[in-house]
Amino acid sequence: MTIKLLAIALAMLAVPHGAVAQEASCARERAAMIEAIRAHAQQDKTALPQGISEDVLKVMAAIERHRFIPDGNCAVGYADRPVSIGHRSTISQPFIVALMTHLAEVAPDHTVLEIGTGSGYQAAILGRLAKQVCTVELVAPLAVGAMKVLGDLGYDNARVRVGDGYQGWPECGPFDSIIVTAAIGHVPSPLIDQLKVGGRLVMPLGPPGNVQYLTVIEKTGPGETKGRIVMLVRFVPFVRPKN
Repeated sequence: MTIKLLAIALAMLAVPHGAVAQEASCARERAAMIEAIRAHAQQDKTALPQGISEDVLKVMAAIERHRFIPDGNCAVGYADRPVSIGHRSTISQPFIVALMTHLAEVAPDHTVLEIGTGSGYQAAILGRLAKQVCTVELVAPLAVGAMKVLGDLGYDNARVRVGDGYQGWPECGPFDSIIVTAAIGHVPSPLIDQLKVGGRLVMPLGPPGNVQYLTVIEKTGPGETKGRIVMLVRFVPFVRPKN
């Protein structure tokens, strides 16, 4: 046996069998998640006549979603439903994450703003699609956790800030796309101000605690926008700092 083959064999022996089995299980769950997203998109032909972008699906197929949930459980992490991450926050179900990313139409040269970092999962997806991601989280422990996992996974183009998402992040903009991951009854004007002409804002519009309208708002000119409703959704409330 050559030295190189011996080194590989020793490295394989150093990895616990249980860890290898878990990673294989997670990979299967992740593949099943992608197929569930495809199937869901097929059922929503009105909202998604062309389905979800393959670029978005490829990125989601490559990201270990279970790394972004508290206990790292693959069966929970890849199920097509929201997952609680504490602090009255969730990771949205994979289909909704895919849909909002698809609607944002992110390109490789884009700078993107996310409001509501949560676990950092959405930021990781955007980080693989865009040049730069700026994400704002009100809850400091969530922001710190997201910073750590994004840093550990090598997302050097993702910047996380603790703050009031309503105000956006002017110093990081202007933005080609903005994704808001919490429900509010109106469009925050600072976000429109920070959106480039031709840019897109994707957000759930409507009262918290009820169903909302997932809406795409395009900035057609200075102070001019147009919007369209995609579907009914249910998101956690948009929370602002207490005075």
